[in-house]
Amino acid sequence: MITLTLVVILGVLLVIVLMQLFKQPDVPAPRRYAAKPQPQQDLANLKVSDALPGDVLSISGAGDNMSDLDFTADRLTHVEAGARRWFELAGPYRERRVALRVAGDEEIEVALHSDARKITLEDLGLSEDDLAQMDERQNTADSFEFDGKVWLYRLSREARSWRDDGQRPAGFYYWEFQEEGGSRLIAVRKAEGEPFTVTLYAGIPAGDVTVYRGGR
Repeated sequence: MITLTLVVILGVLLVIVLMQLFKQPDVPAPRRYAAKPQPQQDLANLKVSDALPGDVLSISGAGDNMSDLDFTADRLTHVEAGARRWFELAGPYRERRVALRVAGDEEIEVALHSDARKITLEDLGLSEDDLAQMDERQNTADSFEFDGKVWLYRLSREARSWRDDGQRPAGFYYWEFQEEGGSRLIAVRKAEGEPFTVTLYAGIPAGDVTVYRGGR
């Protein structure tokens, strides 16, 4: 009788051991990680290099009669001339269009085109041949006089521009001149089959530009 009892007990223990061996371990449910939030742009402190079409740009003291110049950017154009790159934001101001040119990565250079004059190559006292010779010499000592100032040759080369609206890039030849002792620039462009265009920019501190995010 005792032997039978021991056999039954040992059988029960064997069954328990086998059940423990084949029992599936509890697998913890995978941990759910929340998506890492993307850093939010500080819309109250946008830099001029953050500006986009639709934004309102306010430039301190750059408007007519020393008022602030405020305009809504309706066009963004990227320009590449050799290793130099910049972008321009343009929009309407009063009865004319203005453009803000932004260049540089770490040290931002900003220049504003707001002059209402329609300047021509003849106004600069230059001819197409003069520009061709400057381009051939590539001499930063070359200069001319305009607006009571001396303007120094800085560069000339093939360039291209493109917008973010899907238009094909446009090619042109580009000359740039710097006002001696000043912050103004003169940019001359010549696209094939098109007349020369002259744009006068005034350099301004980047801190003078306030950007307000607009609707898209």
